[in-house]
Amino acid sequence: MPPQYLYLMLAIITETIGTTALQASAQFTRFWPSVLCVVTYAASFYLLALALKVIPVGILYALWSGVGIVLIALIGFTVFGQKLDLAAVLGMGMIIAGIVVIQLFSNTATH
Repeated sequence: MPPQYLYLMLAIITETIGTTALQASAQFTRFWPSVLCVVTYAASFYLLALALKVIPVGILYALWSGVGIVLIALIGFTVFGQKLDLAAVLGMGMIIAGIVVIQLFSNTATH
């Protein structure tokens, strides 16, 4: 795997942990989830910066935010008991389809 995609994957994971910690922080009223949120967001942006050396910003952001949206929705559903309706599931399916199209057919995306 090219290093820029490893950086992107780690950025997505750390951002997902940060967003989960943000929910657990109860609007920054709980100390340790708040600390975890800040640290993992900082790590995520650092890793994004490393990936930006090779991946164009539009492609990078589409992949980072798209995969992050789907992961956070799944975590919200499984961990926090948040419900997903059919429209939400279909929308996330379209996000995944968009990511697949970018990866398979875009000459802008680095492979």
